[in-house]
Parts: sequence; C-alpha cells; structure tokens
Amino acid sequence: MPRAVIDAARRTPDSDSIVAMMAEAVQERHCLPQALAVEIDERSRFDPRLLRAVAPILGGAHSVAEADAWSLWARSGLPALRWNVKIFDAEGRFVAKPDGWCDEVGFAWEVDSRGHHAKGDDFRATLARNARYAAAGIVVLQTLPSRLRTEPDVVLDELRAAFRGAQRRPRPDVHIG
Repeated sequence: MPRAVIDAARRTPDSDSIVAMMAEAVQERHCLPQALAVEIDERSRFDPRLLRAVAPILGGAHSVAEADAWSLWARSGLPALRWNVKIFDAEGRFVAKPDGWCDEVGFAWEVDSRGHHAKGDDFRATLARNARYAAAGIVVLQTLPSRLRTEPDVVLDELRAAFRGAQRRPRPDVHIG
C-alpha cells in the first residue's frame, strides 16, 4: 500500500490531493505514516512535494486541514503540540480527542469545518465536546480550516493569545490516554 500511495502521489500535481491520499491511507489503517516516509526515501526522495506532504502526516495530522494547522503551529514559536490524542479527566472519563493538544498547559486546538460540525447530530456532538472541555477546565480554540490559509497571521495571533490564557490559569487535572 505505501508504494501505491507514493506512486499515485508522484503523478498528482495538486499538493492537497497528495496530503489527502496519504492521510486517508493512514486513517483507514492501510499503512503507517513511517511506511510512507520509507517509501519516499527509497523511491522518491528527490520530490520535495512528497517530503512536504508526509511531514505533517508523520506529525499526526489526519487531514489536509490538520496538515495546514500543523504547518501553522510550527511557525508559532509555541511549545510542542500533539495531534489527535485522547484526553481524559481526573476520573478517567473521556473528554475529547482534539486536533491539537499542548499538554504543558492543557490547551486544545480544534480545526472545525462547517460541513462536519454545523449540521444535525454533528453539531450536537460538537456542543457536547465543547461542554466537556469547559467542565474539565480546558482552554480550547476553534478555527475554521479556510482561515488557516486566508488569515494565517490572525490565526497565529489567536493561537498565541489562547495559549497565554491557558498559561495564566492552573493546568487542568486531565491526562492523555
């Protein structure tokens, strides 16, 4: 599977499509991110598009939007962010699986699209997730995926401000599971 993904990616002109192919292969458990990196190293190391595409996938991004977020966070100057980890409260109850998590201060970043989070049961689930964040004392920033490209500097300012807000209060009693 890694070879098929990388062969298809080499023939694909659109960078977002390359990231999407890689993310889907990993999300559907057809291969591990590291297997994609090995395949690139062995067969396509001279294609910088593939190297740029696999970096956020290796970092834990699960989609094109998360890859954009991963790249933006890398520019932020903030401490390391973990991607798509499960968070539990002090009693061991599931809180959420944020797109990005800064364990140092208990800060969550969600990249929430209108299409997935604004309708019917998805909207209800998003509100329930946000209620669990609030009950656990977690500072969370929600960002539309489109803003990662159209307003990256504004989003960076929001990230830094939200992070500082998380720093100013005691870290919530939550843990990664």
